[in-house]
Formats: sequence, structure tokens, C-alpha cells
Amino acid sequence: MDRRRIPPWAFDAALVLCAAAAGSAREIGSPGHDTKHLAGPVWVYVAAQLLAAGALLWRRSRPHAATLTIAALSLLVPAWAAILAPYAVVVHGGVRWRSWAVLLTTVACWLVGARAWAIDDPFSGPLLFLLSTLLGLYVRSRRQLVQELTGRAHLLAEQARADERLRLAGEMHDVVTHRINLMVLQAGALRVASSDPAVRTAAEELRVAGCQALAELRDVVGVLRTPRPAGGGPRRAVPDPGSTGTSPESALTALVEDSRAAGLPVRLAEEGDAAVVAPTVRRTLYRVVQESLTNALKHAPGSTVDISVHYGPDGVRATVRNTKPLRAKDPAVTGGGSGLAGLRHRVEVVGGTLAAGSTVDGGFAVRAALPVYVPTGTRP
Repeated sequence: MDRRRIPPWAFDAALVLCAAAAGSAREIGSPGHDTKHLAGPVWVYVAAQLLAAGALLWRRSRPHAATLTIAALSLLVPAWAAILAPYAVVVHGGVRWRSWAVLLTTVACWLVGARAWAIDDPFSGPLLFLLSTLLGLYVRSRRQLVQELTGRAHLLAEQARADERLRLAGEMHDVVTHRINLMVLQAGALRVASSDPAVRTAAEELRVAGCQALAELRDVVGVLRTPRPAGGGPRRAVPDPGSTGTSPESALTALVEDSRAAGLPVRLAEEGDAAVVAPTVRRTLYRVVQESLTNALKHAPGSTVDISVHYGPDGVRATVRNTKPLRAKDPAVTGGGSGLAGLRHRVEVVGGTLAAGSTVDGGFAVRAALPVYVPTGTRP
């Protein structure tokens, strides 16, 4: 039977019975009682063996007290339980000066008792004590190793959950928020352009519902981004926009077309070969352009956006610049302020840099510098 499935009390009881039986058998069956320096009834020595064995029941909760009890009884009789005492002290009492003092006291008492009992073999006892001590050190080190590995596994699991929450928060902000913003702006444009009162009313209701959904979505993203304890676990990659059968260029083109359909004039200029760029970097570039277009839709109505992307052998350079807005933004469409911060973190994770700020003409520009591939050791 696997010892791990045996209850501790059952194992301790079996250990006590074995020590008691071995010690009692020695006293009852020893033929040379008259050669011993200590004389007395056999039952006294048997009782001492039983008491020493019974002290092992407290080897877990009170290892020092149990071992000192066995040591005291060893002055009267060479108790078999004394051989197990070093193991109990080291495993359950810790590797401290107190444990070593108790251990040395036990060995000394046993040797004194052995001399009084005129034991002819002076080497077997100390050797058994040494083996018991070494076994205790080994078991204790293994337990500490298991505890450390278990703790590290918990930290890694917690970090994985925290990274998954951040990934979900980023995807919800980047993808879902972008789509809802397009819906809100298209509904607003429909409300202004339509002459049918029923259509205008429905468009307004759709716009208000979309704004409410954005507010609730920001709350959810805020909850997901709540800091959690970290242990350095691996980060799971988000889906690659260019891995679904479309090229990197067509992924950006589709993003631009969606913004144009929402009423935002966008010009896209690409130079170089995007195929040489690693998928993780392409995914990050896609998020940079997507977040920039979303911000332009929300905060710069009536502006024009110019996107320039250069793919080179030493990296990718992307600039998304919008002109000064021609009209005030819709007060119902607000931002949580976490888009650019999360975007900067995403860019830095792959080894790039991100700069964003106002331009001299009243517009806004986002500039990203990305490597061609993710450097070794960087978590995507």
C-alpha cells in the first residue's frame, strides 16, 4: 500500500508497535542478564522499552520533548526507539541548534546506557544514529523541495490567470470597443442624414444603447485589469489578424475600409514587404492602427487620418496622424484613458517603442517603432 494513503495516526501506531515489540523481545529473550552492570526485574526494562516506544507518538507535535524522553530512558535501557529519534528531530523539529543539541544529548545518553549494559559492539549504535540522521535530512530536504515547487506552481497558475485577464481586457478594448464605436458613430450619422422621423428615432436609440454598452464595457475592462499577484508565468498570445487567410496588407486595408464606412476619411500608405515581419509584430502593428483609428473616431470628429507604414530590414515604422477636429466630439462617447497605456505596454512587450501626442496644427499623432521579430526572451 502506498504510504501516502495511510493515515498518519495509523503509521505512527505501527511504528510504536514495532519499536515496542523489538525492544520487549530483546529484554525477554536476552540470555545474558547477569553480565549487565544494571540489575533489576525484567518487567522494569520491558516497561522502559514500551515507554520509549510510546514517546514516538509525539514525534510530530513535540519532537524535542519526545526525543529527550527517549534519551532519559536510554540511560536505563538501550531503547530501540532511540534509533528513530534522530529522524524525528531532524524532520519535525527543523535543522536548528536546538535540534542538534537534543540529538547530541540523545546519542550521549544512549552511549552511556550502552556502556552500563556492557554492550560489546561500540560501532553499530552510532552508525544507526548516523543513518537515521542522514535519512531525516534527506526527507526534510525533499519535503522542502516539494513545498517550494508547489508554491511556485501556485504562483505560475495565478500569473497565468492574471495574464489571461489582461489578454481578455486588451482584446475587449481593442476589438469589441472598436466595433461598438463604429456602430455608435454610424448611428449618429444616420440620425443626422435621415429625413424620416422614425429612422432618426431608431438611430438615436441605437446610438444611446451603444454608448451605454461602451460604458459598461469599460467597467468590465477595468475589473479585468485589476492587479493580481504575479509569478512570472507565460503570456498567451492573442489571435493574429493576419493568420486567417488574409495577408498583412489586406488586414490593415480592411481596418481602413471599416473606418471609412463609419465616415472617417483615411489614407493608407505602405512601403516594403510586410511578409518578412513576424506574426506577433504584425499583430501589434494591427492593434496600433486600430486603437489610433478608434481614438480618431471618438475624439476627432471631422478630421482626416493619414497612416504610413514602412517595413524595413531593421524594423517597422508606423505613424497614424489625424488633423485637427472640425467639430466637437459627442459628449456621450468618452474614453477610459487606458487605450494608449495598454497599447504602449503591448508595443514594449515585443521590444518596440510608442510615442503619442498632439501636433503643432492641433491634431494628434501616434508613432510606433517595432522590430522585425520578437527578440529572444521577450514575452509576446
